[in-house]
Amino acid sequence: MPSQKSAVVIGSGFGGLALAIRLQSAGIATTIVEARDRPGGRAYVWKEAGYTFDAGPTVVTDPPCLEELWALSGSRMADDVTLLPVQPFYRLLWNDGTAFDYSNDATQLNAEIARLDPADVAGYARFLDYSRAVYEEGYVKLGAVPFLDFGSMLKAAPALARRQAWRSVYSMVSSFVSNEKLRQALSFHTLLVGGNPMHTSSIYALIHTLEKDGGVWFAKGGTNALVNGMVALFKRLGGKLLLGEAATRIIHAGKRVTAVQTAAGRTLKADMIASNGDLVHSYGLIEGSSYAQGRVRALKRKRFSPSLFVVHFGLNGTFPDVAHHSILFSDRYGPLLNDIYKSGILPPDPSLYLHNPCATDPYMAPPGKSALYALAPVPHMGRAPVDWAREGPRYREVVLNRVRDLLIPDLYERLDHCFHYTPQDFSDDLGAHLGSAFSLEPILTQSAWFRGHNRDDHFGNLYFVGAGTHPGAGIPGVVGSAKATASLMV
Repeated sequence: MPSQKSAVVIGSGFGGLALAIRLQSAGIATTIVEARDRPGGRAYVWKEAGYTFDAGPTVVTDPPCLEELWALSGSRMADDVTLLPVQPFYRLLWNDGTAFDYSNDATQLNAEIARLDPADVAGYARFLDYSRAVYEEGYVKLGAVPFLDFGSMLKAAPALARRQAWRSVYSMVSSFVSNEKLRQALSFHTLLVGGNPMHTSSIYALIHTLEKDGGVWFAKGGTNALVNGMVALFKRLGGKLLLGEAATRIIHAGKRVTAVQTAAGRTLKADMIASNGDLVHSYGLIEGSSYAQGRVRALKRKRFSPSLFVVHFGLNGTFPDVAHHSILFSDRYGPLLNDIYKSGILPPDPSLYLHNPCATDPYMAPPGKSALYALAPVPHMGRAPVDWAREGPRYREVVLNRVRDLLIPDLYERLDHCFHYTPQDFSDDLGAHLGSAFSLEPILTQSAWFRGHNRDDHFGNLYFVGAGTHPGAGIPGVVGSAKATASLMV
């Protein structure tokens, strides 16, 4: 009988866990090595003073892509994880007092659009048709397909060209609707995967259909409860998870990688190695390889997504009138994006994503209290070399003041617990190049074959999974990348 194949997966983010579950389900003995004390990668969790603070991501879409991981072994996701529906998906807020509830209730959504501009109701219907078309082409057909050669990209090109993939999401949205606030409402989603709406390919308009058809969900107990459910499934399948054990080196011989060394001095030999870590960091682990050094140099020349500044705070009181997900828009949409993506200016008037999980799950905080976080996109450290140790406390006040002014007037009187997470933390804790929160920026020339390949071009048994690979960031994206990578490894 042939010996059982083995694999080591570096990193336990959603992509690494999804890949490891697929490998273990296929009978490949899989070990995950994770540098931090808890699994989850960017979906880390802090439990402090009775609060549960998710690091993010907190928006769960396309539950079937997750349910499929359990179905591989005849299990049910519901046995490990409870998903709760979120309505509205998002409440969008502007400084002039305008509010817009964004959901998949067609009647309600059309009424919200009509309040902005009745003439745009028909335009939205046409945009929805476009979104469905790119969803079929970009997500259903190509979302879990590995692009290993330029020929595979050429085969996909005609369909993408028919959908005008060279145009930006904002440009395409603007061709259907005229109200500026509605244009923002239909284009901001790319920011949730690290993309600038003004430059990200219009293919990403598929996110609208992804949410409309599948809903927006939250894992009971927090996003990390979903991580814990995936870990439980992986371990039941016989997988091994090593926590607090950073990968320090990938050993190679010829055109094959042979083992992973860890900070604990362990050498883990394997038939295949996959990394869910940052691409630049991962190639940097391959010592003594001129090829790997060249890949690091090439990757550093690419455009990386911005970083995030996140303020986690606990408040005395509950806030049923504050939506689970709120988007607080700055008065400057395009200029603000230019500050973040091009000029490297730390915005004095940030747009925010406010997460209020207690609106759906009150047990995220002690009785009578609420756990929230406010997230501001900021330039990565290559564009704005900010000393975050000095700037962090000041910028935390900028963020909290925005929440106070728009939603919670007595925020500071209610403040019970507070801390923040900066681009420097993304770099230090996650090995993220330049502190980028989403890896490579999802522009057309960094998508599909132009993105990180699911299998390395030189080392035939080295694989990659996660935000830096096709199709990109976000839970459905990295879970899709795991399906693509597993199809090659299995």
